[in-house]
Amino acid sequence: MELKTERIENMCGGKGHVIIKHILGEKELNGKCGLYAQVTIEPGCTLGYHEHQGESETYYILSGEGEYDDNGTTRPVAAGDVTFTPNGCGHALENTGDTDLVFMALIIFD
Repeated sequence: MELKTERIENMCGGKGHVIIKHILGEKELNGKCGLYAQVTIEPGCTLGYHEHQGESETYYILSGEGEYDDNGTTRPVAAGDVTFTPNGCGHALENTGDTDLVFMALIIFD
């Protein structure tokens, strides 16, 4: 199966760009999930603050380090950390290190 990779500039109003490698496509997600992907935020880049409606999102940090905005409360994240944003809440992520911040992202519909 070929993985689709896309580079999105200023994602959700963030700085720089985000690289998304889709692990499953729309057909495989089968209307149950909105996204299952490996996401890379390069040094100096951010994924801007955004809210989820009718869905939740989980990040599993694979490598790098960052500052995670959990619905207005910030905390550091690093490899092995898991974040969860429930329906109706928001989040953002900034790469604060000097290497790529790489994580798995899963959006599940409520």
